[in-house]
Amino acid sequence: MQKGGGCMIRSYQVRLLPDQIQEQLLWKHVNTARFVWNYGLSYQRKRYKNKEKHLSGYDLRKVFINLKQQDGYAWLKEVSAHTISNVCLDLDDAYKRYFKKQNGKPKFKKKNKCKNSFPVRKDTFYFNNNCAVIEKIGKVKYQTNYKLQQGRQICKFTNPRIKYDNNKWILIFGMECDNQTQTLTDNSIGIDLGIKDLAFVSCRNEFRVFKNINKTKEVKKIEKRLKHAQRKVSKKYHVNDNNYKKSKNILKAEKRVKQLYNKLSNIRKNYIHQTTRTIVNMLPKRIVMEDLNISGMMKNRHLSKAIQEQCFYEFTKQIKYKCENFGIEFIQVDRFYPSSKTCSKCGHIKKELKLSDRIYKCDNCGLVIDRDENASINLMNYKVN
Repeated sequence: MQKGGGCMIRSYQVRLLPDQIQEQLLWKHVNTARFVWNYGLSYQRKRYKNKEKHLSGYDLRKVFINLKQQDGYAWLKEVSAHTISNVCLDLDDAYKRYFKKQNGKPKFKKKNKCKNSFPVRKDTFYFNNNCAVIEKIGKVKYQTNYKLQQGRQICKFTNPRIKYDNNKWILIFGMECDNQTQTLTDNSIGIDLGIKDLAFVSCRNEFRVFKNINKTKEVKKIEKRLKHAQRKVSKKYHVNDNNYKKSKNILKAEKRVKQLYNKLSNIRKNYIHQTTRTIVNMLPKRIVMEDLNISGMMKNRHLSKAIQEQCFYEFTKQIKYKCENFGIEFIQVDRFYPSSKTCSKCGHIKKELKLSDRIYKCDNCGLVIDRDENASINLMNYKVN
């Protein structure tokens, strides 16, 4: 079965390696982006108090064009005009979502308490000689495992942005790529997510278990370091009760905690990417999963930490978009479907099955099978009404 064809936009993340001068320019753009957001938000609020009409993102850009000509704001000319205009459009988009009651009211961004990022002009952005060419920044070296096309106007880029995260400069962009045609099999795959192990996958007579990465020695070692770092920070807070200004030692200890959190997050995300890619590479005609009530599951105080570490939402999100890229049908079964309670051999439903029962024993046909394997087989054989 042939699926795919045409073009698609893929998202990429590349680490930038700027020199000292380039890093200063990057910080100048970050600080300017934050200033433009706060100034624009304050300007819109003043207009609202004065009962004046709300400005669109394009009209707000004209305010900053005039602001550049005023004394004391000439430094705005030192950064890319696209950065200023795009932040205005971002603020306008935030207001639109607020008016539609999709998000909360836009808030001011505080230094050291907000994400350090800024948009890049996509028209002049390209890769050349293993460097990213960025307006007002210049040629910045990058590090990645991707093979990116070198040269100007070879491919189209969408929404390029640069962020500073965990002492690293990250370039994020979308790139138009050819959607390669894939030959899919007639198989159906059932995936049952769990806490003991991440995923139980059934495909015809094949059954695979993807282990829980949080039980490995590497992750446990980092978690032990994290607990130790958190205790150090807690003790420093206790000593510093009467001093509301954080000392350099407290900031240093907090930075260490943040680095360890980031490391754990990257390990888990990488493992989920590898797992979902392995499943999709089996090229089935469809993949079936349960629509889990994750927010409801998190209310169980005994399992909430384990559920959070498994990243079920991220797993489902990645499976969805990868199925779309490969042309695979993705089905989410209703959360009340009894996949664990139904016998995969005779179809009998065992109503008395408890969460602690890890082995499924059918009262009708006598089948004895692992509970999660039984659930994944039922999902594999699920028939859409």
